[in-house]
Amino acid sequence: MSPISCVTVSMTAVDGLSDSTEVVEMEDVPSQFYVEKHSWDGLRDIIHCSRKYSGMIANKAPHDFQFVQKKDENGPHSHRLYYLGNRENSLLYSEIPKKIRKEALLVLSWKQMLDHFQATPHQGAYSREEELLRERKRLGAFGITSYDYHAQTGLFLFQASNSLFYCQDGGNNGFISAPIKPVEIKTQCSGTRMDPKICPGDPDFIAFINNNDLWIANIKTSEERRLTYCHKGLDNVKEDPKSAGIATFVIQEEFDRFTGYWWNPDGGKTMYLLYEEVDETEVEIIHVPSPALEERKADAYRYPRTGSKNPQATLKLAEIKTDHQGRIINTQDKELVVPFTSLFPGTEYIARAGWTSDGKYGWAVLLDRSQRKLQLALLPPALFIPVTDDPAQRQDSLETLPSNTQPYIIYEETTDVWINVHDIFYPFIQTTEDEFTFIWVNESKTGFSHLYKITSLLQPEGKTRQNGSHLIAMVYISFGEWEVLARHGSKIWVNEATKLVYFQGTRDTPLEHHLYVVSYDSPGDVVRLTKPGFSHSCCVSQNFDMFVSHYSNVSTPPCVHVYKLTGSENNPLHMVPEFWASMMESPGDYNPPEIFDFPGKSGFQLYGMVYKPHNLQPGRKHPTVLFVYGGPQVQLVNNSFKGMKYLRLNTLASLGYAVVVIDGRGSCQRGLEFEGALKNKMGQVEIEDQVEGLQYVAERFNFVDLSRVAIHGWSYGGFLSLMGLIQRPNVFKVAIAGAPVTVWMAYDTGYTERYMDVPENNQQGYEEGSVALHVDKLPSEPNRLLILHGFLDENVHFFHTNFLVSQIIRAGKPYQLQVYPNERHSIRCPESGEHYEIMLLQQEGEHWSLTTALYHRNTICT
Repeated sequence: MSPISCVTVSMTAVDGLSDSTEVVEMEDVPSQFYVEKHSWDGLRDIIHCSRKYSGMIANKAPHDFQFVQKKDENGPHSHRLYYLGNRENSLLYSEIPKKIRKEALLVLSWKQMLDHFQATPHQGAYSREEELLRERKRLGAFGITSYDYHAQTGLFLFQASNSLFYCQDGGNNGFISAPIKPVEIKTQCSGTRMDPKICPGDPDFIAFINNNDLWIANIKTSEERRLTYCHKGLDNVKEDPKSAGIATFVIQEEFDRFTGYWWNPDGGKTMYLLYEEVDETEVEIIHVPSPALEERKADAYRYPRTGSKNPQATLKLAEIKTDHQGRIINTQDKELVVPFTSLFPGTEYIARAGWTSDGKYGWAVLLDRSQRKLQLALLPPALFIPVTDDPAQRQDSLETLPSNTQPYIIYEETTDVWINVHDIFYPFIQTTEDEFTFIWVNESKTGFSHLYKITSLLQPEGKTRQNGSHLIAMVYISFGEWEVLARHGSKIWVNEATKLVYFQGTRDTPLEHHLYVVSYDSPGDVVRLTKPGFSHSCCVSQNFDMFVSHYSNVSTPPCVHVYKLTGSENNPLHMVPEFWASMMESPGDYNPPEIFDFPGKSGFQLYGMVYKPHNLQPGRKHPTVLFVYGGPQVQLVNNSFKGMKYLRLNTLASLGYAVVVIDGRGSCQRGLEFEGALKNKMGQVEIEDQVEGLQYVAERFNFVDLSRVAIHGWSYGGFLSLMGLIQRPNVFKVAIAGAPVTVWMAYDTGYTERYMDVPENNQQGYEEGSVALHVDKLPSEPNRLLILHGFLDENVHFFHTNFLVSQIIRAGKPYQLQVYPNERHSIRCPESGEHYEIMLLQQEGEHWSLTTALYHRNTICT
């Protein structure tokens, strides 16, 4: 047989981006790199090594910081810093010295707050309520996951080992120098006590949720009192639809609010709790298999599918009166003077709530169903009257109300896109009776999230200014085509003495988060306090003289450093951050991805990153994996360390794959227009940006093989993986779709309607964006589609995969399915995670064998 001199190649099979056929000289055909085929046990060994490496670089970096200033002027330390950390997520502290030797690196020691305390329950010991809350919060860590702190008394309150505990350190009681044995708070309640909070006005009292009702307890006297009687305690969800003080599924999952009650901060013998009461009578009940599979039971959940009824919510007030010895004299349940729906017509969601810092008003952020109109309302306590079944008593309460008792709408915002609910609201103490001033974040005004100082008129409805608004002034504090970080629990720190506000944002680059400071009294210079080239997550001390930063970049695992702000008190805006001490240094080496950017055809600059194959050889093209999320509220590509959450991408690169990640239109931190490109058409624009990115990467990095591309993602990324195989089967040779939404009609109201409107207003968008309705476009070759899903998923229900598979079978298309019987939306069991990663590696390995066959089948020898 003569040597091969040329090949005829079907570009559909090889190039994937053209349907033409051409003859090329052999020397022009790049040599393809084939990943070594491993057995199942071989892949398992690789995953074990990868996880061992991840354990080496995962020191469980400290988080949830709390600065407490030391009052001893003669002592060696200026602050004590509390935090959660270590593998067990323990409650820890470090002493911050007043003076340091600048020539030496000071590494602070991590000291145990708790004496021989086991915070993590044995496996499977979490209650159903705790498991579901962990799902909503995306908690992977065990142990103590949060704590409440009362600065004046140094009281810590936390949930651990299926109980509530407290201990004291700092405050008026001074500081301890040895671990403390925490006190367990005993109870007569049955079931788990959730969401514990200290009463700011009287820290002897705490509140918590038990069996969907609100309770209080005195930790000194052990007195306990149930405040609400919404829940009947029945096993039948249908017959027991009410709750008090609890955020519903949609509010937790889609609005990031995880509590439903708020203590009034004011002290005194009368305490108040503002709380949300919810009636889910009209919300659809769905059934998900129980984790206890041997019992052959199903868990029932209230789940509002898009277009269906949402829960009915209202705000109420619990009033608690005590005597001089702290004993409860009386409790009273209070309701709004008129029904919530009459007081706030058109409101569908109570997105945020709380109290002003002086306790004078409750407040609430209210959204309509379309999430295009927001109102910020102040609620005087006098707006609530005792709950009674006696019409005469109710009339008496109404007659004794002050004549001007009403809520005040101090701010309204509307948009044609959608409103991203945020966490930034800083109310100033009132200095004028009929005016109210606060700091707020607005995104719709310029298309980017920015800080504003707003003053509103407190006047009855109908008595407004000439422009028809209560707004007196709305002055920008920050400005530009960049974002103030305001979502997912973001904070600002306001120094009223110097009139400065500290915030985190993306002013330097959308790829990095930095701490900035600006004057809110005379806005101008925005000063960056953190060093460039890294992405930072910061916490500022209460007296604004220090901050701690947890920071990293793509090539540097996380460091945690403490900085002191030094300089002239006459120019507080330009204080200089001085490195003070380290809490954690970057461990280990890492093969980082390379970040790139390119101009998209949409007119936006798009960012991506590529993991180069570790065994890269010049002139050889490597099979490529596109890892995708692509949905709103998420940014994958930024200058932060990817070695933990995305360690499997580095594992793929170590085997010889090129791995590409692209943030296309729809992802966050780029402004409302960029994210809003998905409005009413999810699934219709994202794949275009991903394919553009692949083409750019192939041109810039000659090791990327466009004839061998797999697409993989989870949740929205699973949805887009299916979309990629449906819309561009010539580009994506295999799709691995984890927990995908396959029909938008079956997903929840809060998320789906925000981005897609209700189904009757956007029928075409729902049809175009539902992958289960387009399975006829899937390829007919085997080994090109793998679907993975947790059977207990109560977020993206297994129904989505069930419906997709039934449609695939009807269309006569091949598929593979991997079910995880004991997993919810997130894979949490280590064995399930390992199995998933092996399946991922095996599927790609199997497919490249198929690609090889396709390549040779289209080769003609002469």
